[in-house]
Amino acid sequence: MKRELHIVLKALTYIFAIIGFVFTVVFFGMQHGLFNVRGSIAERNAFFGNQPTKEITIYTPPCINQQTICDWNQTPEWQVVKGGLQKDSAVIAKVSSETGVPARMIASVVVPEQTRFFTANREVFKRYFEPLKILGSLSQFSLGISGIKQETANSIEKNIADRTSPLYPGTDFSSLITYTNPANHDAELYNRLTDAKDHYYQYLYTALFIKEIEEEWSTAGFPIDQNPGVVVTLFNLGFQASHPNATPLVGGSTITTGGKDITYGELGATFYYSDELVNQFTK
Repeated sequence: MKRELHIVLKALTYIFAIIGFVFTVVFFGMQHGLFNVRGSIAERNAFFGNQPTKEITIYTPPCINQQTICDWNQTPEWQVVKGGLQKDSAVIAKVSSETGVPARMIASVVVPEQTRFFTANREVFKRYFEPLKILGSLSQFSLGISGIKQETANSIEKNIADRTSPLYPGTDFSSLITYTNPANHDAELYNRLTDAKDHYYQYLYTALFIKEIEEEWSTAGFPIDQNPGVVVTLFNLGFQASHPNATPLVGGSTITTGGKDITYGELGATFYYSDELVNQFTK
């Protein structure tokens, strides 16, 4: 029994001695770089077999203000404009049916006007329009959700009735704009264009402007009904800037949205050709 115990203790002594020797060698080898392996990280990882790879993504902060760089449809302003257009989709469809102007073209005019209004009135936007997700109805120089000036609305009405005007839309739409009290025309027109609860007339006058401009250019031999950038630009600049020609330019007022500058016409066309709200307003 004693002899067997002696053998076991002797064996354990040798084992611990060997372990100590190995650790000592490894320690000095690591200190002097004897075990360094040359090669790429991938080559070294391959030693351990097929390791799963993970794609590295760069975090992009949300667009929370005009200084943050992002796309126009990633801004808080667009989310409000989008919500407002969705709420108004039925009335826009009605106006489109009455005038023959595509609903998406009407919406394309509203998008830059509302974006410009919201980005220029940040405090009002944050306190009122953003929580409610509604469109702003302007009530000073430019009126309503599309910013039509009252004198522009008067011109729209005159062009409807004047068959000799190059802007005559080809159909008499007078029945759509009849007044209950013609003697109170200006006040009633102002109320139509600034009504925050009912946007029907604001969309109607917007569509009629588009109809008249398109008729003018088509009669001159330069149709623009398939060129939303030009239509939106002319809406922004007004009748006085409409000069039918073969090479119209897209431009208008500069709007800063998502930390980028874009012209009125460019933003309208960008929305028109995008996939935003395609279910409500087809291309």
